[in-house]
Amino acid sequence: MKHLLRIIIVLGLSALAACTSTTPVATPTTPAQSSSNITIGLVISTLNNPFFVTLRDGAQRAADAAGVTLTIVDAQDDSAKMIAGIEDLITKKVNALIINPTDSDAVVPAIQKANEAGIPVFTVDRGANGGTVVSHIASDNVAGGRMAAEFLCNTLGGKGKVVELQGIAGTSAARDRGQGFNDYMASSCKGVEIVAQQTADFNRDRGLRVFENILQAQPEINGVFAHNDEMILGAIQAAEAAGRSGIVFVGFDAIDDATKAVQEGKLAATVAQQPALMGQTAVETVVKYLKGDKVESSIPVPLSLVTK
Repeated sequence: MKHLLRIIIVLGLSALAACTSTTPVATPTTPAQSSSNITIGLVISTLNNPFFVTLRDGAQRAADAAGVTLTIVDAQDDSAKMIAGIEDLITKKVNALIINPTDSDAVVPAIQKANEAGIPVFTVDRGANGGTVVSHIASDNVAGGRMAAEFLCNTLGGKGKVVELQGIAGTSAARDRGQGFNDYMASSCKGVEIVAQQTADFNRDRGLRVFENILQAQPEINGVFAHNDEMILGAIQAAEAAGRSGIVFVGFDAIDDATKAVQEGKLAATVAQQPALMGQTAVETVVKYLKGDKVESSIPVPLSLVTK
């Protein structure tokens, strides 16, 4: 009888344990459960450039369509302001960060802080040289630089004197566009001499002032490639003011002012990125990731060449 009682007690306790225990449930990789709970921080290098305004607008439309909140920070081309903006968004506990770095090195400590806080980081247009980044959404800037070089080389008949206006030193966009351009010229257009290479910081006024000085120093210039349209438009203004004609100008970005200049015959070509699609893709990639879907570490956005 005692033996039977012990069996009954053991069975009862086992049944009770089975009723009160729970099967472990997989924990989401991110805290966001639904679109309405998602807040994304978008930190942009500068909104004083139409390219990045268009990128922001594409991101905002994608956020609105997905029903997520997008908080935007304008770093005004200042790395210190960018870092402060990122740190503020970390404090506000956004679910993810999309960063368009002002400087690929300077942004690294801020990305590492986001990593430590468990906030996933994505970069757009310009990459970072450190920290953990889930995905980088950008055009192939090396390929774009080659595209510009090939067009300029062919237009000049493979010979002449060329100027390169470079973007902000330390940005991946400037490095990669310059690499593509110079590699092509060195290997496939040896009759062209690059007589000047100076930074104009992706800025139209700087492009004008820098090219004014180059025009004074270089009596013969056949072509100019600038790492973005803002600089090339400034260079065109400088050439017009100096009465220098016959120069082939090639830009990068295909902003509205640049495509208008192409139509008017002032700008020979510009490499077309798709900033709106870039911003849209960045937000859509973040939302997919936060909802548990797999995303690629590098997501290219197609390029094309705009000519008259």
